[in-house]
Amino acid sequence: MKRFFFLHFIALFCLCANAQTTLGWGSIDVRYSQTEVPETSQKSPLLRAWRGERVAAQAVLTTQEELKNVDYTVSDLKSGRHTIPASAVKKYLVRYVITSTFKNKKDSILVADRLEPAATMCHMRKGTTLPLWLDIKVPAETVPGTYKGIVTVNCDGKTLSLPIVLEVADRVLPEPSQWSFHLDLWQNPYAVARYFDVPLWSNQHFDKMRPIMQMLAAAGQKVITCSVINRPWNGQTFDHFESMIAKMKQIDGTWKYDYTVFDRWVEFMMSCGITEQIDCYTLVPWHYRFDYYDCATNSVKHLDCRPGEAKYHDFIVPFLKDFSRHLRQKGWFERTYIAMDERPENQMEAAWQTIQDADPDFKIEGAANYSVDSEAADRVDDISVGFQYNLLKEEALARRAAKGQKTNFYTCCNPERPNTFTFSPPAESAYLGLHAAACNYDGYLRWAYNSWTKEPNEDTRYGNWPAGDCYLVYPEGSSIRFERLVEGIQTYEKIRLLRPTLNPKESQRLSEMLQNFAPNTYEADTDAVALLKEMNTLLWKLSQ
Repeated sequence: MKRFFFLHFIALFCLCANAQTTLGWGSIDVRYSQTEVPETSQKSPLLRAWRGERVAAQAVLTTQEELKNVDYTVSDLKSGRHTIPASAVKKYLVRYVITSTFKNKKDSILVADRLEPAATMCHMRKGTTLPLWLDIKVPAETVPGTYKGIVTVNCDGKTLSLPIVLEVADRVLPEPSQWSFHLDLWQNPYAVARYFDVPLWSNQHFDKMRPIMQMLAAAGQKVITCSVINRPWNGQTFDHFESMIAKMKQIDGTWKYDYTVFDRWVEFMMSCGITEQIDCYTLVPWHYRFDYYDCATNSVKHLDCRPGEAKYHDFIVPFLKDFSRHLRQKGWFERTYIAMDERPENQMEAAWQTIQDADPDFKIEGAANYSVDSEAADRVDDISVGFQYNLLKEEALARRAAKGQKTNFYTCCNPERPNTFTFSPPAESAYLGLHAAACNYDGYLRWAYNSWTKEPNEDTRYGNWPAGDCYLVYPEGSSIRFERLVEGIQTYEKIRLLRPTLNPKESQRLSEMLQNFAPNTYEADTDAVALLKEMNTLLWKLSQ
């Protein structure tokens, strides 16, 4: 029997080392070139997970001949008589998109990022590389142990195989809806309608959005993004955000509001599993312009005004009073936030005064690209601070937490590192979750989940933004950076769950390790891969 397995291994190794086509394990920290032969291993990567956790692995297929039909399968993973079914493994082909560099937005570089579900046979050109991405969701009821299986690639009649080994700890990570991490990635429904060429807010539109938004819910998303005026950010995306609430001035001068689109969007997002918070953008738009339909003249009118001005107050207060009434009627008022993004503190303060006049119980959400340890910031119930700006002091964080307020951080078109651009090292996406844990933040905000470019599957560049800044997922699949972001969020949750169980020595060791992720500057020699590896080793030890 031993001789049989030895000969089988030798045959397997020789097949995988075939001069024409090779298969080996790579690293999830590497974006592999499409044309270079990478260094790989026949040994399974070190995969460790809690029950309920998602873990990823990346294999790499390279060919020196044309392959017309390529597909791959993953067997059940077995530990004695216990099994993790093959259905728990999502299989992706890693596809290439155009990116640039941070300093030169016009550069044209191919980079591995888009994860396309491996549902059908694919073709490989001679002299190319095809990375294969595996996402394993360990069922919560899995019995702890070491699970083994086989990844098999079929290439025009030839079969290449790799072993896969997964260790499962006797710890349980709850379902994403139960995570405490406050994930806030802005959704863009308008991009979905344009890309798939379906009527806005039609049944076809919602059908196309469902898998995209369910993927977001599975990452632990807490917030529904709503635009309550046209172009709240002055059209900074390829597909502009439009108002989900129609505002009409009647002939007699009174106001009427139509919430049909708003209601359907919120109800749809809740049906996808995103239910905690409704953020409404914005009362302080970048262009300081509001529009409405004027029945007396049968035309759209525009009102240019700023918080603190009388005409602003006269326009906003009737709307917010009626909006409050509607939200209470729907049972949504307590979870709704009036949101303001990167606005000057004096403008946010003036808007807050107007909101108070309409309904003092409205909650406020905002992102600030400046230090926010101030009385005005204390009025913001959910605030996000730019990664590179001054950290809030511990007493400010504690004060906000005691009041039930959330404090998060965000990245956008800056800093250059760490970030989630298509040219960013993949480990930086996971690093962000650890930064939140190290700084005692509640979560992370990013301005664009799916504000796609004109051809998002091909070119991730748009305007002056760094490539990939506008979206984290693709129309029909995920991305390496999005999957790594989820990894970091899971690590945040594992730290939260472990902390109460640790003895003083273990707790101190964890705190010391977390300090490596605390700085709000990212030095040129910061090695996210090494830091994450060290942290994951410690967490596995603490999980035993």
